[in-house]
Amino acid sequence: MVATEKVLAHPMAKFMRTDRLPWIYCPGCSIGIVTNMIARAIESLGIDFNKVVIVSGIGCTGRVSGYFKTGTFHTTHGRAIAFAEGVKIANPELEVIVVSGDGDIAAIGGNHLIHACRRNIDITVVCVNNFNYGMTGGQFGPTTEHERYTQTSPQPIGNIEWPFNLVKLAASSGATFVARWTAVQVRRATKSIEKGIAKKGFSFIEIVGACPTSYGRRNRLGDSVAMHRHLLEVADIQNGLPPHEAELEYDSRIVCGEFVDIEKPEYTEVLKAAHEKLRK
Repeated sequence: MVATEKVLAHPMAKFMRTDRLPWIYCPGCSIGIVTNMIARAIESLGIDFNKVVIVSGIGCTGRVSGYFKTGTFHTTHGRAIAFAEGVKIANPELEVIVVSGDGDIAAIGGNHLIHACRRNIDITVVCVNNFNYGMTGGQFGPTTEHERYTQTSPQPIGNIEWPFNLVKLAASSGATFVARWTAVQVRRATKSIEKGIAKKGFSFIEIVGACPTSYGRRNRLGDSVAMHRHLLEVADIQNGLPPHEAELEYDSRIVCGEFVDIEKPEYTEVLKAAHEKLRK
């Protein structure tokens, strides 16, 4: 009798370019978890696979788009949202999802973020915040906490700058859906990504993740298991809290939840109406 071995495929493998696996992420990185969240959100919504475009910039999180079988666009540094806006305006029927890191979205791409929020264009931004530029060596970025150590803010002084709170930034700039979760709150975060995709308007979901190789090592935050366990311990779920109260203190309290869910005219629809008026 010949024994047969049943090989089980990962349920999200159908969304992935498996020929590009294993991916480049360091062991214990949160980005693979977030990739899974996005795939599960797409599947749960039952969106036509051919009508999804995933856009990313440069950096560790920026590599995500290259692993999806959907339409993808790996753009230049900081320009992921700008490219995504162009895709959405060219074909409003597409579901456009941006996934990139805090440095790509909030530093060189910060101006694109605030204006996309202001315009309320129908794209979903998933920002993985791991507090540093991981791919290029671990430099400090716009979300690195004050006095934290990085390659460019070494001991004994640490980072002399103060960080952006991305939830506050997106909400005050006009986003119509704003949420924050940690990488270990997978089900809650996936549901928020689903809501963001389904929302007619600009949606911003921040996922606070772990970078054990660079940020964790330099700040002695422990290995990847310790960092992810810590994220769960300090997460304080406050759905509906005014966004200006959604604080993020890595050591003690990361306020998580859905903070903004409002209705406003969506940019591509307003643009279409304006063109129709001009034709008359």
